[in-house]
This record gives sequence, C-alpha cells and structure tokens, in this order.
Amino acid sequence: MIDIRPFDKLGRFRNDWLNAHYHFSFSQYYDPNRVQHGALRVWNDDEIEPRTGFPPHGHDSMEIITYVRKGAITHKDSLGNTGRTEAGDVQVMSAGSGIQHSEWNAEDIKTELFQLWILPRNRGGQPSWGARKFPKGDRSGNWAVLASGSGENDSLVINQDAQVLGATIKAGETLTYTLPEGRYGYLVVADGEVTLNGNTLRTRDGAAISGGETLTLEGINSAELVLVDTI
Repeated sequence: MIDIRPFDKLGRFRNDWLNAHYHFSFSQYYDPNRVQHGALRVWNDDEIEPRTGFPPHGHDSMEIITYVRKGAITHKDSLGNTGRTEAGDVQVMSAGSGIQHSEWNAEDIKTELFQLWILPRNRGGQPSWGARKFPKGDRSGNWAVLASGSGENDSLVINQDAQVLGATIKAGETLTYTLPEGRYGYLVVADGEVTLNGNTLRTRDGAAISGGETLTLEGINSAELVLVDTI
C-alpha cells in the first residue's frame, strides 16, 4: 500500500525564525492516522532563518538523523561534539540515556533540512553523534546507504534495524526499490519531481509504503530522493 502525503497537506508550525512542516504528529500538530510508521516516529521539514536555531535542549532514547537540503546546520552537544553539516550531507545523533544539544543556522542564508526520528532497538545506552559527507555524484542513479543499523557501506550507524537511503535520478531515468513484506518505507522527494508507481510526487511530497511493495521511480525532471526502510 502507498499513501501519498502532499507537502501542502502536512502539519505546520511557523514563527519568526522557523517554518516547519510535519509528516507525522509533532508538537501541537496531532493526526491520529499519522503518529508513526513502523519505527519511524518523526519526519520534520524545517526552514531555519539565518543566524537563528534551536537552543540547547535534551533528548533520550531516540535516533535522530538530519539531512541538510540547503545551507548548513551547526551542532553542539553535551558530549563536547561540534560540527557543521552542509547540504546533501547527513548527521546522526543517538540520544541514548540522554544528551543535550543545540542546532544553529550560523550561515547568512536560510537552511532547509529534514529531521527524522527513529525509535531505537533498546532504550538508554551510550549517546553518540557523527556526521558524514555523501557526494550526490556517488548516488546518481542508485541508492546510497546514509545511515543503518549495521553501518554497511561505511554509513552512519543507528541503533535500529533500519536504513536511511539517498539517491538522485535524471529526467526519464528509472530507479527501483523492493520493500519486503512486514517492513515500512517512507519516501520524500528532497528536490525535483518523479512518478512513484504511477503517482506524481513533487518537491517535499512524501509517501508512506507498507505491505510489501516494489517501488518504481521515474524522473519527470532531475530529482533528489530520501527513503527510510525500517521495521
């Protein structure tokens, strides 16, 4: 089954520095049909104004993956980690037994990012943070593993039987992915326009997939894709 979730139908929040759209129930937005999808609990689409961001705050027992679409985000945490993640690259924070962090747009331009929260295999544990560059040229016409429970293909490691994958395709190019029965998929078009099994998906549209599906994506124009495959 494929449930298309257009960008203009997502939950919304806006203030003077943050313009957020929620694929799942989050903060003051609640939809009983969109609480989670398998272990995927949050997919937020955030636009953060220059020289602003999220002040220090805490998390525990959650795998938090940040995929930067435009600009960059600067991370600092209570473990002493600091890092700047640029467009197309990924950072992962395993909140474990508890961690404080801030996320700040230190740039002179707006930052746009996806932030995904995945429920972990086990609560607690040692918190950690890491980031990696994923050149878009390396995922042209194929799926690259950005984060996974196994750390395969030198991906960032998360504490769950899940994969976060990225790909780019050109107009007219086709890309497939088979989601096994019993697993859950969630696809978002980071940029561009594609068809998914005949359904048109535009920039920032999402699709929840379940029940075992072979996904066939064809580029209407050049597109950048992010997919979660999880229990």
